[in-house]
Amino acid sequence: MDVMPQQPPESPQSDHAPSSSDPYDCPPQTSSLPGSEPPPAPDPAAPAELPPVSLHTTLRRAAVGAVAAAVLVTGAVVSVPDEEKEAAPPPVPGPVMRALTATDAGAPASLADLTALIGNRQSWVGTHPSDARSWAVLGSAYVEWGRRSADVAYYGRAEQALRRSLDVQPGDRGNTAAWVGLAALANARHDFVTAKKWGETVRARRPKDWTAYPVLIDAYNGLGQYAAAGRAVEKFTALRSGVPALSWTAQMYRNAGRREDALAVAQDAANRAATPAEKTDCLFRLGELAWERGESEEAVAQYSAALRTDRAHAPSLAGRARALAALGRTHEAQRDFRAALSRLPSPAYMLELGELYESLGLGDESRGEYTKLRRTLTQESGHGVDESLLLGRFEADHGDASRAVELLRAEWDRQHHSAAVADALGWALYRSGDSQSALAYAQQAANTGGGTALYAYHLGMIEQRLGNLGPARRHLDEALRTNPHFSPLDAPSARQALDQLGGTPAGHPQEVTPAPEPTPPAEPPQQFPEPSAQQGTPAGGTGDGVSGTVGDPAVT
Repeated sequence: MDVMPQQPPESPQSDHAPSSSDPYDCPPQTSSLPGSEPPPAPDPAAPAELPPVSLHTTLRRAAVGAVAAAVLVTGAVVSVPDEEKEAAPPPVPGPVMRALTATDAGAPASLADLTALIGNRQSWVGTHPSDARSWAVLGSAYVEWGRRSADVAYYGRAEQALRRSLDVQPGDRGNTAAWVGLAALANARHDFVTAKKWGETVRARRPKDWTAYPVLIDAYNGLGQYAAAGRAVEKFTALRSGVPALSWTAQMYRNAGRREDALAVAQDAANRAATPAEKTDCLFRLGELAWERGESEEAVAQYSAALRTDRAHAPSLAGRARALAALGRTHEAQRDFRAALSRLPSPAYMLELGELYESLGLGDESRGEYTKLRRTLTQESGHGVDESLLLGRFEADHGDASRAVELLRAEWDRQHHSAAVADALGWALYRSGDSQSALAYAQQAANTGGGTALYAYHLGMIEQRLGNLGPARRHLDEALRTNPHFSPLDAPSARQALDQLGGTPAGHPQEVTPAPEPTPPAEPPQQFPEPSAQQGTPAGGTGDGVSGTVGDPAVT
């Protein structure tokens, strides 16, 4: 099986800006992807990074190098035992060693160092095809590259390398690194059931192997099994404390709607971050938390701080664009979105930019982004990536709502019961005219989605159509108070709906009118209809949880 083709897969070409000629300025384009040219030469300052050519030394080093090199997508690594590290002389940290050091700590490696690691392992397995652990390293690094460059063609190469690793040494004979790599690959392809299977297999055999827990956390979150995700975070923290554990804990608090706890822990992680890549990631997360709280200026400040550490960090560029648009700085927002897309042609960013264009009345530009979005999603599907959630969201608002329902029902049937899927399915049902069926899904999303403004808005709109005016008013007001500018298209719609219901949009003081003097009419005045039992029920059902087909998925 040839897992190192002479020519690399075609990289997604951005339609937003010319590619950079510097492969370390931003995620490289086709001409600078790993494999499109000879692997990077070893760092002369770090001669120990590549095994020497003598047979005796090669065999001795291979045993250590095979263990030290295992990199995982989620930041996991099968690390060198501590006694081995203490016995070895400390090498000068070249790019390969920096990548290994970062992943050994469960932290992200920089793209430049990841590129060097890929080249290093490509060279090694080319002459040592029976090194199962290095094949696992290479496969996992391909997954990480594909995820961070939006070049999903690398997922195919990753699967080939990981399968080759298992052919050489099966997982039940100690090669659990390849199993964890397959779990990370399944998460990247949004196949959370398969990711859970691989992760739990590793955990059952090696419960103290911390590398299994990051992939399990991702899988459980994708399945909506938030309690299991929380337990995995706690176990990971017990096995591997540090900045990555703090980041996972902050996400757990955010998912539970504990915003203050999430902020405190995320800030602690940023204060402790030791490398530029780790610092960038932590500052980006602080920007996301600020955005979700509706603090647009604070979000811009945090995203900008991340970009001062890594000026090509596409998620921070897209996040800052979102916050700038909320502040009315739409020209700067368009600039940042285009810059993000030139570095990471993510379909999610295409949707956001298209909706920003649409909100500004730029119809041709928005349709152009939507066309690119459809094309990109088709390409990703051809490489095994399930983008039903994003495509369903797009179809519900900008295409065929019935098609959206079909896509998202299939996603739900695959046990993908996350708050994001519940919200998207409920909204698609509402847009297709079935608000009664939509209600339970929207309630589940609002109850488990961490207080997200979009989920509250969708629930409020569904309740308004069903005539549940009190709950509708409450949830629309909640959406706007959480983040008054949560969407360039939907936030104005929320204000309009709330105004129709007689509510007070967030940021606008309510005028208090004195109550009239009581009069003794034969029949009491009925200025407002009495709320029905259904109207008086809090969002989330009767208090026993969401009923019907939207219950918690069975844990298998």
